[in-house]
Amino acid sequence: MRDDSAMDDPNQPPVEPTRKPRGTGRRLNGAVAHKLGLAILAGEYAPGDTLSGEIAFAEELEVSRSAYREAVQVLMAKGLVESRTKTGTRVLPRSRWNLLDPDVLAWAFAGEPDVDFVRNLFELRAIVEPAAAGLAAERRDKVDLKVMKDALAEMRRHTLSSELGRAADRDFHTAILQATRNDALLTLSASIGAAVNWTTQFKQRGRTLPRNALPDHLRVYEAIAASDASEASQAMRVLVDLALDDTRAAMGRR
Repeated sequence: MRDDSAMDDPNQPPVEPTRKPRGTGRRLNGAVAHKLGLAILAGEYAPGDTLSGEIAFAEELEVSRSAYREAVQVLMAKGLVESRTKTGTRVLPRSRWNLLDPDVLAWAFAGEPDVDFVRNLFELRAIVEPAAAGLAAERRDKVDLKVMKDALAEMRRHTLSSELGRAADRDFHTAILQATRNDALLTLSASIGAAVNWTTQFKQRGRTLPRNALPDHLRVYEAIAASDASEASQAMRVLVDLALDDTRAAMGRR
């Protein structure tokens, strides 16, 4: 039988609850990796820095040591850190980071992204996407065109100011890569989609989007539908260049 008198005795010191690690589930591991990734991309840990020891970090984050170790494994797979028995976990040079990984892109844009990094992303898009649009114009089929057209309809319905609209934007760019029938290009679809998504979100942090980008996308679609490879490539180049101008304007407001 429980003795309630001890609980009600004002002279008894309060009992401090025992704080336990929050577990080792996949969601927790992802949250720990997210926290560490944000810190690295924000420059709180510079390349060459050694992270706190496993025990200290696990206690600081209030997680189990196994959850911390698994989070480090996630960061290692993305090229952000390396872990050695004697030297601990060290942040790798930026040249080793998988900057096109969707999570790494998200962490980079969670704060104020580096101007050079944003320019690098658009240079990559300017190299890849116009060529992909040209190939898509030559190789697309009716199914590809339907996916693109449906994505444009969703963009029009929801606008790029909403997550649904940005998801449709990603679908449009992915459909173009899919229509190239080039497996090597398809491996870039997640990275290109993430770059499109985060730069679009970034542009409207301070205010609404400066202009409606839907007509730029429509011109790309119409050229692909007409099997005009040259025009599709040019239209995509204009789309990417205008998106870069919008992003530069957004960064200039900060």
